[in-house]
Amino acid sequence: MFAVMKSITEVIPEGNFMRIGPNDRVLMLGSCFAAEIGARLSSGGYDVLLNPFGTIFNPFSVASSIERLRSGRTFSKGDCVHLGAGSGLWGSYSHYTKHARASVEDFLRDANEALSKDSAFFARADKVIITFGTAWCFHLSKEGVSALGEGSSYEEGYIVSNCLKRHAKEFERKMAGVEQIVSLFRGLLAEGGALAGKQVLFTVSPIRHMADTAHGNQLSKATLLLAVDALVREFPDRVSYFPAYEIVLDQLRDYKWFAQDLVHPSREAVDVVWDKFKACCLE
Repeated sequence: MFAVMKSITEVIPEGNFMRIGPNDRVLMLGSCFAAEIGARLSSGGYDVLLNPFGTIFNPFSVASSIERLRSGRTFSKGDCVHLGAGSGLWGSYSHYTKHARASVEDFLRDANEALSKDSAFFARADKVIITFGTAWCFHLSKEGVSALGEGSSYEEGYIVSNCLKRHAKEFERKMAGVEQIVSLFRGLLAEGGALAGKQVLFTVSPIRHMADTAHGNQLSKATLLLAVDALVREFPDRVSYFPAYEIVLDQLRDYKWFAQDLVHPSREAVDVVWDKFKACCLE
């Protein structure tokens, strides 16, 4: 008799997960891995608002998006940024590049029309799913502020959601600390905060940011995991963590589970995560 060798280490999600029902309104924010799960929820008939400002990677830009949704504060000309690489398009440092338009007027019209609808959705949303991608942030440098010219509403040190293909010298790249992230979201989750009264599920994207180097990516993911763990322990009744990161990088550690770029999970890997998510979080 030969013992059967286990070929995987199965990750079994544990915790007090939110349960999403057909009458819930779900806001999903964060990296492109959130988009995968959000698209499946939406196609399944759930009421989902997915990344209203486009894909967002760092916790500070996620927090800024949440505050903007709560306030409904409209975008103005001072928020507009001319995209780089000769695109000729206009956007903002709060948006992903897909929201850019051919003129300032077109961008502001579309951005503010969408914001009005999305803010109304946020006010009624009872469930929020947030996927952090990286703790590395791009801050506007002094040169970056100067390049925007007079009338810009941006200040030195502002953390952008997307660099909009502008020159690297206009930014300073820094990694956020655990306590910085915890303090930021503690304020959002506490009484009077934008997320008060809402159930929140955090995930950390398993997509590796290899431009930060392998070691830099590991430091970044560790920072995010520690911050989320602290928030779950501080708000156990409303905050939970789903281990998408561990499922892909521990249970599915073989490269056969990754796309051709060896960074993004394959469709089959997303299927595995989706099945575990359904079992934990869907009524």
